[in-house]
Amino acid sequence: MLFRSKFRPFCRFPPQLPAPKPTISSAAAAEAADELFIDSSTSKNPVREILTLAKRGHGPLFLPPNRTRVDRQSRGAGKDGNFMDWEVARTRLEDARLARLETCHALAREGRLKEINSVLQQMLHEEGSGSAPSFCELLQNNFRDWDSCSIVWDMLTNIYSRLEMIHDALYVLSKMDSLNMQASISTYDSLMYNLRHTDMVWDIYKEIRARGVTHSEYTYDILIDSLCKQQRLQDAISFFQDMQGRKEVKSCNVTFNTLMSGLCNAGLVEVAKSIFSLILKYGLRPDRYSYTTLIHGLCVAGSMEEALKLSEDMEKDGILLDVVAYNILINGYRLLGLMSEVSKLINMMTLQGLRPDLITYTILITGHCEKGDVEEGLRVRREVIARGIQLNIVAYSVLLNALFKKGKIGEVHQLLGEIEAIGLHMDLVAYSILIHGYCKLGEIERALQVCQMMCSKQVMPNSFTHGATLSSLCKKGMLVEARWYLDNLASSGQMVDIILYNIVIDGYAKIGDVDGALELYEQILKLGLSPTIVTYNTLIFAFCKIEKLTVAEHFLRQIELNGINPTVVTYTTLMNAFVGAGNTDSMLRLFNEMIEKAIMPNVITYSVVMKGLCKQGRLQKAIDILKDMHISGICADQITYNILMQGFCEVQNIEMAFRIHDEMLQHNLMPTPVTYNLLINILCLKGKVDCAEKFLDSLLDKGVRLRKFAYTTIVKAQCAKGMPGKAIMLFDKIIRSGFEVSIKDFSAAINRLCKRNFVNEATIFLKMMLYVGIYPDEELCTVICSAFIKKNELQSLFALQAMIVKSGILAPDIQ
Repeated sequence: MLFRSKFRPFCRFPPQLPAPKPTISSAAAAEAADELFIDSSTSKNPVREILTLAKRGHGPLFLPPNRTRVDRQSRGAGKDGNFMDWEVARTRLEDARLARLETCHALAREGRLKEINSVLQQMLHEEGSGSAPSFCELLQNNFRDWDSCSIVWDMLTNIYSRLEMIHDALYVLSKMDSLNMQASISTYDSLMYNLRHTDMVWDIYKEIRARGVTHSEYTYDILIDSLCKQQRLQDAISFFQDMQGRKEVKSCNVTFNTLMSGLCNAGLVEVAKSIFSLILKYGLRPDRYSYTTLIHGLCVAGSMEEALKLSEDMEKDGILLDVVAYNILINGYRLLGLMSEVSKLINMMTLQGLRPDLITYTILITGHCEKGDVEEGLRVRREVIARGIQLNIVAYSVLLNALFKKGKIGEVHQLLGEIEAIGLHMDLVAYSILIHGYCKLGEIERALQVCQMMCSKQVMPNSFTHGATLSSLCKKGMLVEARWYLDNLASSGQMVDIILYNIVIDGYAKIGDVDGALELYEQILKLGLSPTIVTYNTLIFAFCKIEKLTVAEHFLRQIELNGINPTVVTYTTLMNAFVGAGNTDSMLRLFNEMIEKAIMPNVITYSVVMKGLCKQGRLQKAIDILKDMHISGICADQITYNILMQGFCEVQNIEMAFRIHDEMLQHNLMPTPVTYNLLINILCLKGKVDCAEKFLDSLLDKGVRLRKFAYTTIVKAQCAKGMPGKAIMLFDKIIRSGFEVSIKDFSAAINRLCKRNFVNEATIFLKMMLYVGIYPDEELCTVICSAFIKKNELQSLFALQAMIVKSGILAPDIQ
């Protein structure tokens, strides 16, 4: 039929030998047998006859075969050549299974489905996954003529499905199809439910329709739920509308609630509200789940006012808010960071006689920790413990993560001791937080110890956990250790994906070790892993870093040969390297190439192009590129404008530099300190020191925070222009503003003043220097003393030498 072809491969999968299971006692089997024929009537009843025979001496029907004994006999036959013992064991095993299947068929004749369910469930638990082929063979060879065989086949499929042995269920279903047996809607529903995360659920529904099987009250809801879970919301809505149009089923709250849940989970709250309105339109009353589903969607969307209004409507409709509803509202405020509102809701809960539960407290702890208030989170924890409630590992994980962010290792260890004391088991997330936290704090050894501990407790780290460790090792420059860690993972048989290799390759690239990066790249190829675009981008970056641009471009071509599409990062990295090497033509060639390949440049790409053009003095072309950006809908950022501004500053075009500044403001871009440094510097270079001073004052009046460079640039210009008084005042302002000044800053001013014979003012700078605890070096002392000698101010020279000696600095020997 429609979907059988997809199931055919299941007919050929090899049966798996299930692990041995403990057997039940003969007494228990007899007791089970007694229960089975309680309802039997006459002695001629076939069911009663089968059960009576089993009870009298033909072996208990429900005693599972002892597979351990059979296996032992099988091995013994191999050694001693006693093949008959193995044949006897195999025959007994098959006889036991046949007897139980015969019981099922007999029970089916009387419609005793519960008993059949018990027998089959026990059999499948014992046999395990992969047992379908052998059961189908027994049924087909021994029970084909029984009038109740279709019931047993159907129930076998159903139970396989409910036990989540889907491959087996599909195998039996395909066999039923070949034998012209019809599965029940219950079996179809079960299969649809267990396949709800796959496309096959739709195929099964089509099979139901094609075979004319009457749907159950659950069929449509399962399908809609499946489509929602697969994010096929449009299909779900279309199916719902089609279902209503055919009027095949009466609408119920479950259907509407399922749709609303899927829409809310996808963030489509407005559409979910429309579905809620349809409930009323169809004459139904929204139930508790209807309200809480939509309230949850509104809370996640941040629409708390609507959520509160809906909760009021819920109570007006006679449905009182329970702890679940309150938790949804509390979580809504947490998502908005409004923890102050949470206490009001908890008070409302208490007034209604409701007590916060574990979920409530977990939300509270999470909210406080997310706001950085880990102390309040710990206080809530103490309150929970005082109430006799044990926190779960989720709450503890949140606290651990928050403590790591604060760097409170001691409190982390106290919390770990508490977790161990109450017997709470750490899960993968908790261990990952520990490893990531230790790595962030540079505690690599502890991170590795945690990794060993979780492995010893059978909690296997995933790629994220290993990635955190490797990233930390690489950031600290511990590439030898990172490589050992990676190789150890691979040699121990753990799954090592390309992401982990990319992390270490990136580590090699950032320290300029291209040999290490290449060696790991070749290892990836030998292992049969497929390099990703991230792998190639990292290798290109590595070779660009050491200025081997020919090799870097070779990897660009290698990407294309391997069928991988280069990205904007690929081209931008290589283009930037060519700009750094002064090869603007190659940069432009690559830029045109990426445009031809429909790889859209981003703001960084355009900035690189403009930088290359500005370096060549092609400023008009750079402006044209800026216009192209705006036409393409790409907004230039501060870096882009600063690059263009720097280009005009280098040719000392003040007018254009300030025009670019004004354009930044027109595009609502706040200039950066670099922007102001460029403008102040160009004013000073052009001798417009007064303009630079006024510009600085205007910026300070606006509350703009400037870097020290802006001040010292003007100080140097004032010294060079013979304005020592202003220079002294501005430098004093630098110190009082809290900037950290250096000997380099003082030397720049003193050298310029001495060069222009402002020796006394230079001495004032020297005194300021000593005041802040910075001592001049011999070269600076020589400059000042030489200036005094040049002016023949020997008295001042001797005073300066005395001050220097008094300060503990040896005065230079001036000839």
